[in-house]
Amino acid sequence: MPNSFTATERTGRDQRLLDQARDTAVPPLVDTFAVALGRFDDALFDRAERAGHSQMAFLDAMRELRRRRDEIVARFRAHLVKAWHSLEAGDPLSVEHALAQNNESSLSLVSDQELESRLAARNLASVIMREWKPVLVRLDRRLGWIAGNVTLDNDHNPIGPEHIGVAVHEAFSTCDLTPEVRLVVIKLCERDLVPGIGRIYEALDQRLVQAGVMPEMPAARKQARPAPRPADIDEEDADVLEAEDSAPNWAARFVNRMAGSRQQMRGGGGHMQGMADGPPGYSGGPGAQGVLLEALHHLLQESRHGRESSQQQGQAPSGGGQRDLSQREMLSVLSLLQASPSATLRAAIGDTGESLAQRLKSEVLSSATQLGVDPAMARLAPVDEDAIDLVGMLFDVMLDERDLEGRPRELIGRLVVPFVKVALLDRRMFVQKTHPARRLLNVLAEACEGNNGESAAERTLLTKVEEVVDRLVAEFNENLAIFLTLEEEFRAFLDQHRRRIEIAERRAAEIQRGQERLEAARIRTNAELEARLTGRPVPQAIDDFMRQPWAHHVTMTVLREGEESDGLGEALALADGLLEELSEAQRHVIGKPWLQAWRPALQQVFSSVGMNADAASAAVDALHDTLQAVAASRPDLERSLPELPQVVLPKSASEDENAPIQLIGGTDTLEFDHTDADHFRKLAIGTWLDFIDKDNKVQPGKLSWVSPISSRLLFVNRRGVRFCVASPEELAAMVRMGRLRTHHDEDAFDSAMQGVIDRLDPGASVPAAV
Repeated sequence: MPNSFTATERTGRDQRLLDQARDTAVPPLVDTFAVALGRFDDALFDRAERAGHSQMAFLDAMRELRRRRDEIVARFRAHLVKAWHSLEAGDPLSVEHALAQNNESSLSLVSDQELESRLAARNLASVIMREWKPVLVRLDRRLGWIAGNVTLDNDHNPIGPEHIGVAVHEAFSTCDLTPEVRLVVIKLCERDLVPGIGRIYEALDQRLVQAGVMPEMPAARKQARPAPRPADIDEEDADVLEAEDSAPNWAARFVNRMAGSRQQMRGGGGHMQGMADGPPGYSGGPGAQGVLLEALHHLLQESRHGRESSQQQGQAPSGGGQRDLSQREMLSVLSLLQASPSATLRAAIGDTGESLAQRLKSEVLSSATQLGVDPAMARLAPVDEDAIDLVGMLFDVMLDERDLEGRPRELIGRLVVPFVKVALLDRRMFVQKTHPARRLLNVLAEACEGNNGESAAERTLLTKVEEVVDRLVAEFNENLAIFLTLEEEFRAFLDQHRRRIEIAERRAAEIQRGQERLEAARIRTNAELEARLTGRPVPQAIDDFMRQPWAHHVTMTVLREGEESDGLGEALALADGLLEELSEAQRHVIGKPWLQAWRPALQQVFSSVGMNADAASAAVDALHDTLQAVAASRPDLERSLPELPQVVLPKSASEDENAPIQLIGGTDTLEFDHTDADHFRKLAIGTWLDFIDKDNKVQPGKLSWVSPISSRLLFVNRRGVRFCVASPEELAAMVRMGRLRTHHDEDAFDSAMQGVIDRLDPGASVPAAV
């Protein structure tokens, strides 16, 4: 009968249960990987048949994987065993630390091929996590409990998706594969590994439950049953209420408002004129969509009546006899504007002070003359005016509040007229997240925002945006299928660009990691110098040696070998030996063969800064003669070192003048809330925040990496470029100053719609701070 424990009864590590868990998980994972590897031959052969000029790369990969099969499986097993041993030692290995360890032997940046392989492994981990998240959450808690109540998460669980991804990356890291084939091989792991891994997770979880490990934890979360509906709520209102949770902020407010209004109307037995029955063109929306369209219509109507009453005060009412433009006439006029926008409309797109909606309505009425319609006798139907108002304000908000300047602003502005046509043809665009027109606008806005064409990749992306806009303007008549076609084509292109952004983001983390290691090495070197030279009279030649060649040698030794290495010990012993001989010289010891024992080590230090053998020997002789002059009390005989090569180390993060938003160091003078600082210490990788500069310009930043050395957080912008490195305390101080807030992860369309509602509705809310 298995032992049964509760969480409060145990505090230590249970080696027996850890051994059982290891035997239940690690060997089956290795076997599953080996079986999957055996299936790659057929898949690679099929790829080779249709790979064209890359055929030989796939055939060579088949031979390479056969030849190194045992080594590949062994490397996969080695990483999982290493990660498991770290759990048993009570110090779970993080994935970031594992990858950093694998690169510490070299000071060079990680290659693009290496980064792409790591990203593919991370994608594999994401798939595993998505498929088996419930059981993984339970395993994190149960494994952490038997390991001695350590906290496990996706980054530290030794058999979790992230470590499996790293194990796959390590398994193929020594194989001679082209980048294309390497990514295909990791993708094949995704196909063949995921189902088997899930079964292993379930088996381990069940084994731990049988062993009495946290048996009170629920095995799975049951789907909540829907709450019973009141008898007086019909199916349409039920749809409205159920849509609240998934609706964006602007839509949720009106779903709630309209649903409440309908229930009040039924309860009173009355009829709310103009509220229950929308205008022509709005009544077709089912459920929540129809409610939202009604709400938008009445909000626009109230705003429009307010503007018209203020404009018409003191003016005579306009004459009668006007008729509404038909939809066919509206579409014809808009097609003319789409093909040849007027100069005034183009100017309005570039002018932040003019309303696009008002300009569009004026242009439609004035352009109606080309169809033989007298503008004085025509007006816009209310539903058509709604469409123009909404699209005009939508683009006003998008162009004003997003980082769209120059060419990107012009390209997005050219979409205004086609989107008015869409709004006339299908008003569901405003309330349906999957509508092809808004999906296209979202991906185009993502490509344009913050894109100043600074890199070749950004210029290529803008060129692709221009091609899409040109095709839309030229080909869109009244068939919305063009939006679906263009969105699918452009999304595939944008996915490639996102991959380059991910590589740039990884590169930023690698650079920051290197800079922090350099900074730590310099701190150690300065500390050793200060301990040996502060308050001590030292001849100029020895001072120059210590502060230049020796300091450089120590810094590079710490970078290459670490702070506990034998090389660092030898360098420190050299400095101590040199200073000890200086002490003897200062005691006037005569006749000693100065520095004879230290000459090889001194020559090595001088050689490390680029001096050839003869120059290094001359430098050592200068130190020898200087010590001899000190012993003889003849300062005039002291010699200077030969001219030393100029050795410049890379700048650290704090010295980089071009590093954006580098915040002050130290926390003793900062005013911040410790709760906020604690929040940032626990912030998950991938979290977005809004950074606000002194001009109130907002830039979203993504947490890309947390330094294991300094605990500082690295944020990158949408292009994967580093722009902020700060400690949790500094970020908390930014919150206090109003320079940092929570980022609302809405697409461009929903975000702009929120701005439209905020301008129309006096009850608009302000985004909350972090």
